[in-house]
Amino acid sequence: MGARKLLYLIEDDADIRNLVRTVLEGYGYEVQAFGSGRDARAAIRRQAPELCLVDLGLPDMDGLTLVRELWGDVRFGVIILTGRGGVSDRVLGLELGADDYIVKPFEPRELVARINSVIRRREQLAGAGAAADNQRARFGEWVFDPGNLTLVADDGHQESLTAAEAGLLQALLRSPKRVLSREQLQGADSERDDFPYDRSIDVRISRIRKKIERDAKSPRLIKTVYGAGYLFTAEVSWL
Repeated sequence: MGARKLLYLIEDDADIRNLVRTVLEGYGYEVQAFGSGRDARAAIRRQAPELCLVDLGLPDMDGLTLVRELWGDVRFGVIILTGRGGVSDRVLGLELGADDYIVKPFEPRELVARINSVIRRREQLAGAGAAADNQRARFGEWVFDPGNLTLVADDGHQESLTAAEAGLLQALLRSPKRVLSREQLQGADSERDDFPYDRSIDVRISRIRKKIERDAKSPRLIKTVYGAGYLFTAEVSWL
């Protein structure tokens, strides 16, 4: 068996922290738990985990602030674990770059399934980037590298993607000039079961647009086809 995957659990409630840690260790993960954002930051500087589970109600900072800081680090995934169940909070969490959003109370098996899904998606993207002969995609002024979840512009400017964003972009790049429905794009992560009237696809498309479009409010590369889905309009070449 390989080494156990390292997770960081950032949760201020000691009872919940101990419960979640026990559950995850029972499923074979190595878990380091922290009661504050400051302690988690220090640990990340020493060693990056596979994934961070972040509670939003931290004692020393708002968890969304920490999520905003963490999303740009492509070394690990981020899942929000919180009692805030409102749609606005979920959308905001996804907009800030979280890979997933789980509301307390939760079923342990669901938590483990979501963690596995995020880690597996990141590994699949990295593996595809490392193994494929044509691993990078060029479109417009950008080159997308799924191996390290980055976009690099011709002028050297670089943007980081979450695994979820990279998966969506890769799906669009594999089918340029073809309308893909939300259901098809959701199929890039078929194990997901998002909240009703799923907004995760729309939120992540919006985030991708902000990174690749010159004017995200008038997108030219990723068009919305109302009632049908999304269309990637540019020519794509694989390098």
